[in-house]
Amino acid sequence: MYKSLLVALLFNHKTKSIILINIASVYIVGVFIWGMALSPADYSVNFNNKFISPCPEFLFGTDFLGRDMFFRSMKGLSNSIVIGLAASAISSLIAIVFGISSAAIGGKFDKFVMLCVDCCMGLPHLVLLILISFMLGRGAIGVTLGVAFTHWPELTRLIRAEVLSLRRAHYVNAAYKMGKSRLYVISRHMLPHVIPVYITGLVLLFPHAILHESAITFLGFGLPAETPAIGVILSESMRHIAAGKWWLALFPGIMLATAVILFDAAGESLKHLMNSRTCRLHTGASGPA
Repeated sequence: MYKSLLVALLFNHKTKSIILINIASVYIVGVFIWGMALSPADYSVNFNNKFISPCPEFLFGTDFLGRDMFFRSMKGLSNSIVIGLAASAISSLIAIVFGISSAAIGGKFDKFVMLCVDCCMGLPHLVLLILISFMLGRGAIGVTLGVAFTHWPELTRLIRAEVLSLRRAHYVNAAYKMGKSRLYVISRHMLPHVIPVYITGLVLLFPHAILHESAITFLGFGLPAETPAIGVILSESMRHIAAGKWWLALFPGIMLATAVILFDAAGESLKHLMNSRTCRLHTGASGPA
């Protein structure tokens, strides 16, 4: 009885996690496709529609230039998604290369990588991001590289710790004694075990990348003002929110918060699913009865 109840609880948790991951994926993919399909005419300037509050014709209202805030917010969030995906991919690639190589090679190279990790994590995160973005000329490339170069240290530490534990495994030592090269051991015995940590870290990096891109754009160090972006929209709304134009900040903020919260929760759910699968593999629970 207790065993069946435990199985039911685990199944429910797994089902809820899969549903949450699907909801987050549908939201992100839907916003991305819709935003990319929009033409500039959908959110163009129209002074005859200045400061219209939310209504059936303009779901999110219009801004001080008469631009449709629904379409502009959709386009802005899709731009943030593109930057977030690119930054997460670059950052996670740096993390997996440094994490595996530092633990597998060891010695001075490992000390050098950990020194870079400590330097990046020791500096104020947002300040370092702004400096890198400003140094690279801001814009989409500057923001993407700025976010990418500041989000790899924590994932690097996780991957390094995973590889260090694998170095003491019997099959790894046996592979070295059989004359296998370090590259062979890394690709055949270490990399497959690191993939779950890498995928989970990649998913969890994505909401942070979107949030930080919007933050530095809001502060004026990211995307230019003429580019539709959530940070730009929120920055412009601060000039008019005291005059009662509440919709300029509310709806874009909700769209951004929904994307961040959904994907962060999906990443945590994926982490639990990966951890439970790893535990079953180590304990042999998934093997034949």
